[in-house]
Amino acid sequence: MSDHPRIVDATRDDLDGIAMLIAATFYHLAPTAYLVPKPSDRRAVLAAQFKIWVGHAMAGAGRARVLEDRSAVAVWFHRDQPMPFVEDYERRLAAACGPYTERFEVLDAVFDAHHPKEPHHHLAFLSVAPAVQCTGRGSALLRDHHDLLDRDGLAAYLEASSTGARDLYLRHGYTPRRAFHLPGGAPFWPMWRPPSHQSSRSDSTRHAQPHHQGADKADA
Repeated sequence: MSDHPRIVDATRDDLDGIAMLIAATFYHLAPTAYLVPKPSDRRAVLAAQFKIWVGHAMAGAGRARVLEDRSAVAVWFHRDQPMPFVEDYERRLAAACGPYTERFEVLDAVFDAHHPKEPHHHLAFLSVAPAVQCTGRGSALLRDHHDLLDRDGLAAYLEASSTGARDLYLRHGYTPRRAFHLPGGAPFWPMWRPPSHQSSRSDSTRHAQPHHQGADKADA
């Protein structure tokens, strides 16, 4: 039996904390260095932009799950149905990102160009607080949602933004597709997981290395 805190649905009261957690774990990644080159600005800008998307998931476009102690979060979007638009997105993005807005628009365009058309759930963010990375929390959150996907016969998709995250997802049944890059060379590894006929809990309790854009998207 896992000794981790139990997994629960995030609430609107969690929104600010989740955005800051993701910003903290993504801070040192190559893609976020491209998005916000000035280190002193990076954390606040990332948190403001992530808050838009996490709020969108919570509003019905997806699902946000957290450990009860709020040490880790997974944010999924349900791409097995039409994806609703983020209300007033252009204005909100500019307000969140200021002088870096154009770089985030480039990110959106690159992601859109490589996003698969097949029905799936999209793992947009998987983040674990730095102090508790490599303790199985990210893997627990993955198994939590994979069980639902396997039950419903749905695939999963994500963009890993570090080799550590990529290797974690390989251990959870994902296969890499052709890598793509942001201007300047920061890489993403798109990855796909078909539904499994076996319970994802058979993945065991193997631990991953720090990662998820995921701690990139992640740790385990």
